[in-house]
Amino acid sequence: MVVDSEQGNILMHIISSLRPGADLSRVTLPTFILEPRSMLERITNFMAHPETLLPMTKIEDPVERFVAVVKFYLSGWHIKPPGVKKPLNPILGETFTCYWDYKDGTKGYYISEQTSHHPPKSGYFFMAPEHHIRIDGCLKPRSKFLGNSAASMMEGLAVMRFLNTGERFFVSQPNMYARGILFGKMKYELGDHSFVRCPESGLAADLEFKTKGYFGGTYNAIGGFIKDTKTDKNLYELSGLWNEEMYIKDLTTGKKELLFNATHAKHTPPKVRPLEEQDERESQKLWQKVTEAIKTKNQDAATDEKSRIEDMQREEAAKRSQDGLDWHPALFRRVRGGPGETEEGEEDLDWIINAKVDGKTPEDQVKQILHIAAILPGQDVQRRFSIPHR
Repeated sequence: MVVDSEQGNILMHIISSLRPGADLSRVTLPTFILEPRSMLERITNFMAHPETLLPMTKIEDPVERFVAVVKFYLSGWHIKPPGVKKPLNPILGETFTCYWDYKDGTKGYYISEQTSHHPPKSGYFFMAPEHHIRIDGCLKPRSKFLGNSAASMMEGLAVMRFLNTGERFFVSQPNMYARGILFGKMKYELGDHSFVRCPESGLAADLEFKTKGYFGGTYNAIGGFIKDTKTDKNLYELSGLWNEEMYIKDLTTGKKELLFNATHAKHTPPKVRPLEEQDERESQKLWQKVTEAIKTKNQDAATDEKSRIEDMQREEAAKRSQDGLDWHPALFRRVRGGPGETEEGEEDLDWIINAKVDGKTPEDQVKQILHIAAILPGQDVQRRFSIPHR
């Protein structure tokens, strides 16, 4: 991304006030490096390739099923705006819901909420009932300034459940880097190791997102292995570029084949209720004036509107402190982890949807999901046990 002289000066002003290791979450960033959507909405990139998502639960062989999960995981990283962009930081209590219409007439449903502001934590829930897929996740980005780079350390976990096989897939994320913010060309990179683990099958994938070295290497490279942890044997090797072609090699037969080609892959964005149906705390309604200003490159208007929302959040926090009130999410609850608890082993989720979605049929599950929050156009939700934003 090329920045003009005025924008460059804004960036230099911010950088001049930072030191290596500083916490970027407490710095107001210039709006020209902002993506015109909230982090709660950006998370939906994970579910934006139904063609890799929906077939997974129909595969009978557990090893092939795990390979399909890794393919699905790798298929979403190419979805990003041009240049180096950072999504808007959700405010406490902000929510975002959406849905996908699939070709077979079924739907996928997504519900998210900002469950913490300092440190930032985004809880999310996704389900495609007819396809027996459920995902619970908590994203905890931690920002750092690293000299000529800014890093988002993507802590947190997602647990994908296949309800027809009883399998769970624990998934982490690579870290994100904005290079060249002091000098040189600005560049976006994914880096470091992430994993996909299935305790039920004993299969695990160690995936390395490789950053380019000073004197060698290439941008956007991945590598890694799929291992059977029960025998400690590597079954497959992964290679390629996460924004182009990715390959998988069967280490038993030596056969190498294309796993996913992101070069011309078309993702499927979710659908959202009209703005007039949304509450003031829903992402697209909340940030509407900011995103419009970003899209029209109106720097001053974007900054003013963003500051207004951030000031409102600070005033609300001060009022709660003054009144001695605790704040609780409306849609999520704390994970019940620890030995013998219902979510034992899933402690890193921190927050999980505060509702039972355990219907015996997909139709029952859809009714339960739509009782949690408004997702579909024209939907009116009357939550019997609504928790106040306190």
